[in-house]
Amino acid sequence: MAEQGVENGGGLLERKVMVAIDDSECSHYALMWVLDNLEESITKSPLVIFNAQLPPTNNSFTAAALSSARMYCSVSATPEYTYTIQEQNRKLAFALLEKAKEICAGRGVDAETLTEVGDPQSTICDAVQRLNISLLVLGEHGSGKIKRAIQGSVSSYCLHNAKCPVLVVKKP
Repeated sequence: MAEQGVENGGGLLERKVMVAIDDSECSHYALMWVLDNLEESITKSPLVIFNAQLPPTNNSFTAAALSSARMYCSVSATPEYTYTIQEQNRKLAFALLEKAKEICAGRGVDAETLTEVGDPQSTICDAVQRLNISLLVLGEHGSGKIKRAIQGSVSSYCLHNAKCPVLVVKKP
């Protein structure tokens, strides 16, 4: 297969592939699909594994028991609570990325990992542009139509807004 890089001053430009992952089975499948099907691309160029950490919300809900009924009250999060949630999310993200990096290393692929806090849709697209990614790969979660209509789909958003080709891998 011919090299598909673009020449730049006598050398080929790197064609970076980025896989955006979370803790879902769909993301794991997308990573495995990349390792199985894009071997030539990811051994000659960097593979970037990216995780977007959801920012903690300023409000949380607490339930108070009132006999057999429950009353839900919105409470503002304290700075300590917010910090604890951020720290927990950070640890989970690093553990997830480390596991993904180990999977790649087991296949002989050197991967760079990156995590950022923010809305996954915009955070992924911003990282694609900033890192000059050539191909973005995402797993399809298979959310229902109603949930997609209300919350939006990360893969759909990235298909329309990422500044590179996007491959959405659907688990059979």
